Amino acid sequence: MQLSESFFAARFGITEHDLESYLSEAMSRGGDYADIYFEYLSTSSIGLDESIVKSATQGVSLGAGVRVLSGERTGYAYSDDLSPEKIRKAARVAAHIAAGPAKTLSMPLHEGPKRNLYPVLTAPTETAFAERVELVKRADRAARAYSPHVFQVNATYADNLRQVMVATSDGSLTFDRQPMTRLNVSALARKGDGVPQSGHAGGGGRVGLDFFCGERSPEDFAIKAARQAVVQLDAVEAPAGEMTVVLGPGWPGVLLHEAVGHGLEADFNRKGTSAFAGRVGQLVASPLCTVIDDGTIRDRRGSLNVDDEGSPTQRNVLIENGILRGYLQDKLSSRITGLAGTGNGRRESYEHIPMPRMTNTFMLAGESDPEDIIRSVPRGLYCSNFGGGQVDITNGNFVFSASESYLIEDGRLTRAVRNATLIGNGPESMKHISMVGNDLKLDEGVGVCGKEGQSVPVGVGIPTVRIDRMTVGGTA
Repeated sequence: MQLSESFFAARFGITEHDLESYLSEAMSRGGDYADIYFEYLSTSSIGLDESIVKSATQGVSLGAGVRVLSGERTGYAYSDDLSPEKIRKAARVAAHIAAGPAKTLSMPLHEGPKRNLYPVLTAPTETAFAERVELVKRADRAARAYSPHVFQVNATYADNLRQVMVATSDGSLTFDRQPMTRLNVSALARKGDGVPQSGHAGGGGRVGLDFFCGERSPEDFAIKAARQAVVQLDAVEAPAGEMTVVLGPGWPGVLLHEAVGHGLEADFNRKGTSAFAGRVGQLVASPLCTVIDDGTIRDRRGSLNVDDEGSPTQRNVLIENGILRGYLQDKLSSRITGLAGTGNGRRESYEHIPMPRMTNTFMLAGESDPEDIIRSVPRGLYCSNFGGGQVDITNGNFVFSASESYLIEDGRLTRAVRNATLIGNGPESMKHISMVGNDLKLDEGVGVCGKEGQSVPVGVGIPTVRIDRMTVGGTA
């Protein structure tokens, strides 16, 4: 695609000459590097509660962010108006903030490499609204039909289509069309006058509505949410103390994302604030563990053809057989440290500065049969789903709540458990992994990652994993 054929040229008349003039303005007071990120975002959402569609929204936002780098200093300004005078003003502001030694621009602009990881011909935002409304209605009906104990269902649907263009002072020009869709279902169940219990499920990705026509139907997600809520009705209180914990495949990889992944982002490490800082080449986990961040997986929620700095995403090996191999880089960290970029510069929108972030982060499968892993545990806890959690990047300490878990007694899953909390340290927990299953599974496509006030879509994944020592917080 040439600039003349791009969305921004067709919609707003932006030319290559315009981009060159904006970049020249950004570099007018010196600096090492400048880029401009253009974004046009169309969104829609639907919310159903009490079997009634109670909210439905559609909207559009657009703007451009101009960044100038000078050493470790960053100048950033943005405009929600794509007129030439507004973008030039933003460029001048960014230039003043990051003024430095003058640099020569590498021109002319040239288009970056092409690929299409999400070939959605018709984005969900371009389909009939009634089709999307029917998805939440189907989910509501299925969840209520699952059990008479289900008394409340909430189903939400959201999609967006993001058009982006990134032009850089080193001559790179990239375009991307990024669809996204997500369906979420939550259910409440109760027995008599007992305490209501909740269940949650959902999925999506960079896909069209046909994603919900197969195994990942609204009914599938609804039944999973209702089943989880009903299971909790007969759950016992969680035990407390140090014990063996087995993580189930898929979404429990969120623990890996939080407790380990954030600590491998380059900004924390170049500043020396991560528990993994300065440890490349060292053993930081069990030799059974290989951790990958891969932004190139087709249709996945965390995938991108190019990151939000215009760099191609890639498959990055972070930990290999327990040994730390590297960090996730954005352009600023890469320039400061002199290390190769990894395609992990991400931002929430044109209003935000990019920073190193994860894409799809997971642990590779091992050789153990999942059933053998459970059979190997005389007493412990099996966690198949997680709710919220938090981690301290500086030391790796974390606290996570398990939204669905079961006791392991004499090598068998027995009673469901409620109110279980996992307390531990990311690097230490990784060292205590003694068995890794052959059943790697990625999450269904609902992950949202927060960092410094910015949220971006991500993917997580893990096979069944045995952790020999972990503290479980409970009341039993």
